[in-house]
Amino acid sequence: MGRLAGIARHAERRGPIETLTSVRLSPEGGVEGDRNGDKNKRQVSLIEAGDWAAATAEVGVDLPWWARRANLLVEDFDLPHGGDVRVRIGAEVVIELKTEIDPCERMDELAPGLRQALEPDWRGGAGGKVISGGVIAVGDPIRIEQ
Repeated sequence: MGRLAGIARHAERRGPIETLTSVRLSPEGGVEGDRNGDKNKRQVSLIEAGDWAAATAEVGVDLPWWARRANLLVEDFDLPHGGDVRVRIGAEVVIELKTEIDPCERMDELAPGLRQALEPDWRGGAGGKVISGGVIAVGDPIRIEQ
């Protein structure tokens, strides 16, 4: 079992990132206040702390995880590769992971080569849809839902 290590959201495309200690998620709106809440396969984005660290080290930069523009940072947890796997965060929230999130050109704006460093082995993260909503907080456990 892993843990939720960070929460972030952004209200508009290329808008500022807000980091949080807790947030509400819902099937209707994804991460409360985030611009991607209405997307079908990518309401919520998750990235592994180890993958972000490896990619940034590969290109020789030290950037905060939220520069990736993901919503949730997980530690000590391997995001499943492949769609339609459900993960539970805390007591209430269930997210069905639907797709790999391919890094975009914005990553190379942050650091040349970062986009390519995020491409292998789902390093760019996973996108999913909220199945069961509730409030999550940094430190909550995350596990695969059986």
